[in-house]
Amino acid sequence: MATPDTPPSLLGVFAHPDDESLLAGGVLARHAGAGARTGVVTATWAPGSRRIPELTDALAVLGAGEPRLLGYADARNPASAPDGAERLVDAPLDEAVGRLVAHIREFRPDIVLAHDCVGQLTGHPDHRRAHQITLLAVEAAPVTTLYPEAGAPWRPTALYAATHSVSGAGPLGDLLRTVGKEVLAVPDALVTTTVDAGPWTAVKWRAILAHRGEVAAARPLPGLLARLPRAEREAIIRLEQFTRLTPGPVPADPHRLTR
Repeated sequence: MATPDTPPSLLGVFAHPDDESLLAGGVLARHAGAGARTGVVTATWAPGSRRIPELTDALAVLGAGEPRLLGYADARNPASAPDGAERLVDAPLDEAVGRLVAHIREFRPDIVLAHDCVGQLTGHPDHRRAHQITLLAVEAAPVTTLYPEAGAPWRPTALYAATHSVSGAGPLGDLLRTVGKEVLAVPDALVTTTVDAGPWTAVKWRAILAHRGEVAAARPLPGLLARLPRAEREAIIRLEQFTRLTPGPVPADPHRLTR
C-alpha cells in the first residue's frame, strides 16, 4: 500500500507493447521514481514474439518491472502469436477476465490504469476489448467466490482510463490523420485528470524508442513521433489525460492520480 511518503502503486493494463509508454509513460515513470510499485499487464503479443524483448526494455526504462502477459494475439497481426495463441478479440471473455484477475491479485495495486471505451483515438478493437476486460476484472478481483484459483481477493482503490479529449487531441490527431487514421476523442468534460509529464518526458521518450520495430515503421505512432522535431514531439507526449472510472467523488487535484 502507499504511504504518506510514496504515491499509490500502479498497475497498467494495455492491449499492445508500446501502449504503456505512449499513454501512461510519464505517470508510470513519475510514480516509480518516487518509490511506488509499478507494473504493466500487456494483453496481446505472446511470449516468444518479436515485440516482447522491446517491451522488456521499455518497462525497464519506466521502472515497471518485467512484462506481465495475458498471452493473446493481436487482432491485426498473426506474427504476434508464434505459438498459435487465440486473438484477444476472439478469446472467451470469462477466460480473459480470469487471467487479468490473477495479475491484479498478485500485484495488489492501489490504482489500475486502462484503455478508454473508444479505444484511444484510432479505436483499435484490441484497445476496446482490453477496456472491457479490465472493467470486469477490477470488479471481480475483490470477490472471493469469483476465480478462486486466481489468488487471494484484492480491491484496487481506483480505476482510471487513459484517454484523449477533443481539445487535447489536437496535434496528435493531426499527426495520425497524415497516415489516414481516424481520430476518436472523448468530450472534454469526461477528462477528470490531466498530468503534465514534463519532468519525465525524456524517460517516456526513451521508453517509446525501446519499441524499435514501431519506431522504424511508417504508420505506427512511435515512428510518426520519431520523425517530428523535438519541440513538436515533446509538446504531444508531455500531457497524459485520464478519466476516473471508480464510483464516488472525483479527487480534488485534477493533475494527479490519487486514491
